[in-house]
Amino acid sequence: MTAAQADLQIDRPTVADGAVLWRIAKDSKVLDLNSSYSYLLWCRDFAATSAVARDERGEPIGFVSGYLRPDSPGTLFVWQVAVDASYRGRGLAAALLDGLAGRTAAEHGVDTLETTITPDNTASERLFTAFAERHGALLEREVLFDAGRFPDGPHDPEVLYRIGPFAL
Repeated sequence: MTAAQADLQIDRPTVADGAVLWRIAKDSKVLDLNSSYSYLLWCRDFAATSAVARDERGEPIGFVSGYLRPDSPGTLFVWQVAVDASYRGRGLAAALLDGLAGRTAAEHGVDTLETTITPDNTASERLFTAFAERHGALLEREVLFDAGRFPDGPHDPEVLYRIGPFAL
C-alpha cells in the first residue's frame, strides 16, 4: 500500500453510495453507464461482492462492482472498476481489486476472477494483467461477446479475462 492509499478506507458499498458511484462511472467516460437505479440496486444487493474506496471524509472515490457467477460460485465476475479522476494514477484500482478479491476469497471461497475488457481499454488490460502477475495466477483470454451481439449500435467486442486459480 502506498502512502496515498494509507488514508483511504476500502469497504462494502451502501445504498447511500449509489448516486456517487453512478457519477464516478459517468465521469469516467469509458465505462458503459448503467441507469442510476442499477447502481442503487447494486449497492443494496451486491455489496458483499463489491468494494468502495473512501477518502479521509468517508466519501466514495472509487469502486469495484462484482458478483459471484451463479454456475461457478468460486468465480468473482468484476463488472466495473472506476476511480474518481482526481484520485487516478495512485494505484487505487489495484488496491480495490486486491481488497475485494481477498475479502471474497475469505468469505466465499473465491479463487478465480473474471472480467470483460474491450480491446481498446489498455488501462484495464494492465490492471488485470498485473493482478494475475501479483498473485501468480494463470490469465486466459477469449472473446465472450463479439461486436455483432450488441443490439444497440456499434460496440467493441468484450474479451473475457479469466484469472485463476489464485491464493491470497
